[in-house]
Amino acid sequence: MEVGPVRLRRLSDDIVAQLETMILEGTLKPGERLPAERVLAERFGVSRPSLREAIQKLVAKGLLNSRQGGGTYVASSLGTTFSDPLLHLLGQTPEAQRDLLEFRHTLEGSCAYYAALRATELDHARLRDAFEVLQRCYLERTTITREKEGAADARFHLAIAEASHNAVLLHTIRGLFDLLTRNVVTNIGGMYAYREETRDTLMEQHRALFEAIIERRAEEAREISSRHIHYVQNVLEEAQDEMRRVARSQRRSEHPS
Repeated sequence: MEVGPVRLRRLSDDIVAQLETMILEGTLKPGERLPAERVLAERFGVSRPSLREAIQKLVAKGLLNSRQGGGTYVASSLGTTFSDPLLHLLGQTPEAQRDLLEFRHTLEGSCAYYAALRATELDHARLRDAFEVLQRCYLERTTITREKEGAADARFHLAIAEASHNAVLLHTIRGLFDLLTRNVVTNIGGMYAYREETRDTLMEQHRALFEAIIERRAEEAREISSRHIHYVQNVLEEAQDEMRRVARSQRRSEHPS
C-alpha cells in the first residue's frame, strides 16, 4: 500500500470554512461589515495573523471585500441574482410581473413549508417582529405609504425564507428582494384601487400564514401561501380586464360609428 504525506490543515482554512458557512446560511449578509479584526479573532479564538490570512483567502474568492482603512465587508454582489438593468426591465414589464407572481407561487410555498418544519425559537421571534411591522402597516392605512407597506410585506416573506434553513431558497429570495418589493408595491396599488376589501384580506392571509408556520403546520402553511398568491393573481387579472373594458368603451365614445 502506497502512503502519501499527510497534509496538515492550516488554521486559516478552518476560519475560512466558518466564515463561508456564516455567509451561506445568511448569518453574514451581502454588504454587511465584519466585526473589527480584534473582536473577530477573539470570537474565533485565533490569532490575528491567522484571521488576516483567512480574510485574504475569502477576498481572493470574491466573497469578501477589504476597503483601505474602512474594514472588511461581505461582497454586495452576493445579494444580486440579476443585474440592475434587468431588474428594472422585469419591474416595468406587465408580462414579467405575471411571471414573477408565478415564480413566487412556487418559491414562497416551499419557504413556508420548510419554515414550518425547521424554524427555531429565534426564527419565530424574528418572524413575529416582521409580521407585527406588516400588521401595523395594514392598520395605519390612512397614513402609511405603499412603498413602506410593500417593503414590510417583502421583509416578512424574507423572514420566512430565513426560517426555512434552505440556503438556496434564502439567497434566491435575497437576490430578488428589490424586485420582490417593487412587485408588491405595484400589486397592492392596483388591488387597493380595484377592491376596497383587499387590504383586510391580505392582512388575514398573512396572519394565517404566520400562525401556520409558528404552529408548525407545514402543509397548511404551503397551501395558505399558494392561496395568497392565487388571490393576488386573480384580483390583478380582474383589475386589468376592467381597465381594458374601460379603455375600449372610451375609444368607442371618441369614435362613434
